[in-house]
Amino acid sequence: MELNELRNSIDDIDKDILSLFEKRMDVCRQVALYKKQHDMPVFQSGREDEIIARIRRNTADPSLRNGTAALFTTIMDISKHLQLQEILSGHSLSFSEISDEQLRNAPNVACQGIAGANSETAASMIFGQRQFKFLHTFEDVFDAVENGSVDYGVIPIHNSTAGSVTQTYDLMAKYNFFIVKSVCVEIKHCLAAAKGVKLSDITQVYSHPQALSQCSGFIAKNNLKPVSYDNTATAARFAAQNGGNIAAICSHECAAKMNLDILAENIADTSPNFTKFICISKKFRLLPDADTISIILRLPNTQGSLYRLLTKFFVNGLNLDKLESRPAKDGSFEVVFYLDFKGNIKDPSVAALLAELEQNISFFKFLGSHSQS
Repeated sequence: MELNELRNSIDDIDKDILSLFEKRMDVCRQVALYKKQHDMPVFQSGREDEIIARIRRNTADPSLRNGTAALFTTIMDISKHLQLQEILSGHSLSFSEISDEQLRNAPNVACQGIAGANSETAASMIFGQRQFKFLHTFEDVFDAVENGSVDYGVIPIHNSTAGSVTQTYDLMAKYNFFIVKSVCVEIKHCLAAAKGVKLSDITQVYSHPQALSQCSGFIAKNNLKPVSYDNTATAARFAAQNGGNIAAICSHECAAKMNLDILAENIADTSPNFTKFICISKKFRLLPDADTISIILRLPNTQGSLYRLLTKFFVNGLNLDKLESRPAKDGSFEVVFYLDFKGNIKDPSVAALLAELEQNISFFKFLGSHSQS
């Protein structure tokens, strides 16, 4: 046969497959209605494995068995999602919605570090210029939010140059909270030291590990020894108090507050350089412009588990903004995934996806629906 004839044959087969697929989905909707009327669960343990095993046995060509298993697994995933949409239709979800003004008027807000830290800048972008409660560590902020001693906490989560703040991701799995909002702060690092100290005098530079990483080129070029510190502001305070051969990497504003001399400006390896901060709350709060959903989940260490997860987002037309993985830290070699995706929590398709993940995955955690600015 000629190539065009072969292609025409494929087109005809595709039409048949499409027609059968639509018929199958229609029957799935009928199944969902039946389950809804009889208060039955969407998922039946073991049935999916039985179907896939039968598909593999019935595949005549052994080289196609993995392919047919993947095909029918995807079809069943689509079927389950349609059933959940049908079952959840008509159900209204209740949310504690707040306005931007209500958020800004929250009485108690915490961030890590001291006055002049980038976390203070991020907090000011969300809550306006005011007094914040400064805590020693990121974990202190998470703990204060979880125990209710503050209304909101502001924490860095990702930098455009150095990548994810891994400590934040590890704490996100440990503590119970919800993300309400996120903001991006442009970070302009400078090298600052006590009055009278020259760049040629400096042998050690103190700062937060992220800042040191973001300025690694400058540090290496000037033969400086990097020393990790709690954050940029406390490092600046340390440099102000000790002088000598010590400098700090911090912001211009922080250097001014600590009465330091700026020895070098804009020293980050990449410019512009942004850090994303999240605002967290003990209770789920929903702002009117919330358009991003964050979740944590742990996938089984089985063939195709990540593929199946990503397929769910594709099927629902949802775009993943971020997929981050961290070790499970339980002695296994498994990982925990952190996902951000665009979506409205009020959208039935989104609600169905979250319900499916919660019911099918051993560890699932909803981190909130939040706005980004």
